[in-house]
Parts: sequence; structure tokens; C-alpha cells
Amino acid sequence: MKEEKVILVNEKDEPIGLMPKMEAHEKALLHRAFSVFIFNDKNELMLQQRALGKYHSPGLWTNTCCSHQREGESNIEAGMRRLQEEMGFSVPLEESISFIYKAPFDNGLTEHEFDHILLGKFNNEPNINREEVADWKWMPLEDVKVDIEQHPETYTAWFKVIFDKFYEHININS
Repeated sequence: MKEEKVILVNEKDEPIGLMPKMEAHEKALLHRAFSVFIFNDKNELMLQQRALGKYHSPGLWTNTCCSHQREGESNIEAGMRRLQEEMGFSVPLEESISFIYKAPFDNGLTEHEFDHILLGKFNNEPNINREEVADWKWMPLEDVKVDIEQHPETYTAWFKVIFDKFYEHININS
């Protein structure tokens, strides 16, 4: 399987080139990404626990799914594709906010992303891809906030950044 390429961008999210995903993470270069947040009618967030075989942040809890856009793919198209690949369902998504973050990992890789937040609604059980996802659960936003404060080591770096800085934007019923 050919390695995925990420879209390198500047601080205005303008594409400046393509690079293999691993190389971009090794060099900590800014690239486009997205994070999907799926809520149910009780305003609970669907969290996923990353598969133990992931090359970074294995076994950590995070938002419903996330990944990188492919060349020529819109944020929404990318989010819907990856939601289906990881969680086994598809729902309409809407764009919320975007921001830049940088998070180094213990393995020498660094996420440096222009991250687009995508929101959607779903009230059923996902059909998770075990190669991508170890587990999942619904959790009220307030409980997530408290749990991150009490157990930050169990969550991914980007999820903590999003939750800390952009809580009011992901809380779609506020």
C-alpha cells in the first residue's frame, strides 16, 4: 500500500505542496488535517480509543475520528470518508472552526496541523474498524472535561488542545 501524502499548507491554510505523511510528521511541517466530533441527541460526544497498533498515541482516547485530507478532497468529503473507514457509518458533517496546533510525541514525531473541526449527529452504535479503533463510548461533554482534567495522560494531545481552547465551539447545543 502506497503511503498517504498530506497537504502542506501555510498559516492561511493555502496549499504549498504534498509530502508523505510520515516525513511531514518527522519534520514537523504544517499540514492540513481534520477532527470529527459526533454527538447524539443527548449531547453526548462519541469518543474513540485509538487502536493499540497506531504509530503514535496508541490506546489513547480522542474525538470520534480524525485524519488528513487528500489532494482535491474537501474537508467535508475527507471527514465523511474517514468516519466511514474508522467508525463504519456516515452522516452529514458541518464545518465549525479551524486552528493551528503543534504537539511533539515521545517517538520523535510531531503533529503540526492546520486542523478543521467537523461536527455531526448520530444516535446508533458504530461498526468500528479494529485496525483503527480499539473501543468507543458516548460521554457527556462535562464528564469529558472533568476526565481530561483528572486523567490527561489517557487522551490524545490534539483532543486536549481542542477541548481546552475550543470547548464552546464543539458544544453544538450551547
